[in-house]
Amino acid sequence: MLRKILQPIYFVWVITTFLACLLAAFPLFFIVGLQDNKKNRKFIWYVVHYWAIGWLFCIGMPLRRIGVRPEDKKYVYVANHISYLDTVLIYAAVPYYFRTLAKKEMVKIPVFGFVYKQLAILVDRSSTHSRAKSMRLMWRQLKHECNIAVFPEGTFNETRQPLKEFFDGAFRLAINTQTPVLPMAFPDTNDRWHYSTVWQLKPGKNRVVYMEPVETEGMTQADLPRLKAMVYQKMEEALLQYK
Repeated sequence: MLRKILQPIYFVWVITTFLACLLAAFPLFFIVGLQDNKKNRKFIWYVVHYWAIGWLFCIGMPLRRIGVRPEDKKYVYVANHISYLDTVLIYAAVPYYFRTLAKKEMVKIPVFGFVYKQLAILVDRSSTHSRAKSMRLMWRQLKHECNIAVFPEGTFNETRQPLKEFFDGAFRLAINTQTPVLPMAFPDTNDRWHYSTVWQLKPGKNRVVYMEPVETEGMTQADLPRLKAMVYQKMEEALLQYK
């Protein structure tokens, strides 16, 4: 009974603090974002990174790290996707500047969309041309600017399995650039904020499990199924272990 009474209050607290932080930071992001360059994008990313860590702590979902913290080198980061919270947690979990792939529709969200397009590479998934362009942009970013982070399932995992089938994009990119893949698992976000509801948020642990990087040096596109299967197995085992 008490939980039912407190649930709406907690939801209002989470949303209010999120919007307050976003609106407070927007003038800074707007000014910095007027010049679209590496230095400004990296500045915005670090602001979001430390905000994500602090905000999760303030709403009672503190980040807890399991495993060896990633080194400061180029990776293609991949993580499971089952909650709205994943898009915040990944900015807290990855310790170094990265850009991620995001749906083009996200920029239509007022205020948030402007900030997000500074952080993400946008793609229209209904367009073959847009998908090909986004792959070229990710290749360029990984080679010359920063890490790349991808949710290889593409959308929320609504199956009964720990993971959905992976798309090829992240692994094709890793092989093309000979960049290691660093798998991560988010075993708790589904309990914190279930994908099936906007309203039911629950405070509690919010773990990120770092796994050993999977090297791609010497691999060709013929090795893509093997690479994808190796990463899938690592992530599935971690989710089963820590769930």
